[in-house]
Amino acid sequence: MKTMLALATLGAALAIAGCGKTENAGGPVKREAGNWKTDVKLVKFDVPGIPDEMKAGMKQMVEGASGMDQCFTQEQVDKEDIAAELAKGPGNGGECTWTKKDVGGGTIDVAGTCTANGQTVDMAMAGTMAAKKTDVTITTKGAVPAGGEMEMVMQMTSTHTGPCKEGAATTQS
Repeated sequence: MKTMLALATLGAALAIAGCGKTENAGGPVKREAGNWKTDVKLVKFDVPGIPDEMKAGMKQMVEGASGMDQCFTQEQVDKEDIAAELAKGPGNGGECTWTKKDVGGGTIDVAGTCTANGQTVDMAMAGTMAAKKTDVTITTKGAVPAGGEMEMVMQMTSTHTGPCKEGAATTQS
């Protein structure tokens, strides 16, 4: 379960870490420097045999990340490169193979397979990007050890809220 969440979280991190430069035509969409507020919504969490309490706990944990403020400096924004972020994979020895990487012209449409700790999931990210707002849906699907298929869908919306706030955490890109 932790691995599935880690891989789903990877998708979320990639979605907010840098939807800047593009591999395709359409030109890069550069995020504006400053304070960004991210809201996360668990749209679907379907795991065969999981108790309702665990579903509720997962929803609470995912949505607990809502309202997070992050400060991005102009230097960080200038260096953002979604293709490089996607190539890194989930960390902790995991890796992703992307079959689709369409990032540019105000949209993101990415799909592939990620593996970490011996578990493989299919991941897709689709949404829109603009200088002051990103809205991305992350879908994660995979087999669960107890049998059956799990599916988790999260929606992440990040909005530019103005200059960085005093004492706000600066994000390392």
